[in-house]
Amino acid sequence: MKAMLEQLFRTTLDDIAIDKVLPQRVLLRGSTLQIESECLELDDFDRIVVAALGKAAGSMTASLAGVLAPRQIGGIVVGPVECQVPGIVSIVGEHPYPGAGSARAAAALLELASGVGENDLFICLLSGGGSSLAEMPLDDSVSMSDLNTLHQMLVTCGADIVAMNVVRKHLSAIKGGRLAQAAAPARQLTLYVSDVPPDEPETVASGPTMPDSSTAEDAAAVITRYGLMEKLPASIRTLFGQALAETPKPDETSFARSTWHCLLDNAAAVKILRDHAKAQGWVAVSDCTVDDWPLAKAADTLLERLELLLRAHPGQPVCLVSGGELSCPVTGDGSGGRNQAFVLHVAQQIAGANIAVLSAGSDGIDGNSPAAGALADGATIERATGLGLDAATCQQHSDSFHFFQALGDAIMTGVTGNNVRDLRILLRT
Repeated sequence: MKAMLEQLFRTTLDDIAIDKVLPQRVLLRGSTLQIESECLELDDFDRIVVAALGKAAGSMTASLAGVLAPRQIGGIVVGPVECQVPGIVSIVGEHPYPGAGSARAAAALLELASGVGENDLFICLLSGGGSSLAEMPLDDSVSMSDLNTLHQMLVTCGADIVAMNVVRKHLSAIKGGRLAQAAAPARQLTLYVSDVPPDEPETVASGPTMPDSSTAEDAAAVITRYGLMEKLPASIRTLFGQALAETPKPDETSFARSTWHCLLDNAAAVKILRDHAKAQGWVAVSDCTVDDWPLAKAADTLLERLELLLRAHPGQPVCLVSGGELSCPVTGDGSGGRNQAFVLHVAQQIAGANIAVLSAGSDGIDGNSPAAGALADGATIERATGLGLDAATCQQHSDSFHFFQALGDAIMTGVTGNNVRDLRILLRT
């Protein structure tokens, strides 16, 4: 059962690969670039300038260059690894917390945007991870070290991605529409791969080219809600005590010549995974209602729904497919992420049962581990005990990766060049 689940996950990753999806969504017909119902006459522009940012930046840039060939493009791609595309400068930023490379990337992107003119087409390619990969403080009183500390606090406090990025936007020189401000009045086109809830596109990479509907007051509320105010670096705490600068809002002229299109999201990936499960002859249902829930609550709820599905279809294999992200505060100094933590929690609930579970990130990296996620079944806890592993201890120390690595049940894909949130699948026969 575990082997089948991993095969379905890997097949889904292949199906949602950027080099397959982008050319299907972005079309060049003669000199006209078409995305959905929007058409751009490329001969009307002096230059095509690309700014790519996020975990899928390299694959998105390479795919777009292929679509536009033989037209020449220039610009910058910022990702977790080097990208080789003719005419494009590659900068590697840090993730999950910003560093010196992230600061260089943010400065370079802002300089690039400031250099485009009214007759240029500025194409921004966004994907998840961009919030860390390109970052620099808006206020000179805040150091990169302080901003790094803030990112660490946000990632580990249990806040969801929307809440984290509300705070990031209000302290960043590039996020929350500020890159679009720098590029105005050029014609701006943003294509994005979404790693956020479907109604929050401005959250992707903290929305550098999108107007921001959140306020400085919202940012302060997040800090207060998670008890972070007194833990903040002094420079950032001082800013919250005064008045944070507001982000560009939807009615600002910076966005007058801007359009945005989603190329791929979690819902599309969940549907593909569910379809692959149905092709196995299983009763397969998708359920994404647990998105952004606390991990334990989500796990228990999905197990309950799996049991109800089995009762409704006795004698048949039943499968529950889920997506999105779960809230998972870090309680120790181990290695792992929310996907492996989810599987570790479920493994303890299904001991002895004929159930298998997979949870993995579409980007190939789960938390601070080298794994994408993990697998478990009813025999996992017994096998672990035989190896001297204690699930509860590993859970307490946030060390799910070493637990599953020892069992041979960590899913290792490497960096996928994509990022549409997490995928989970539970199977019972």
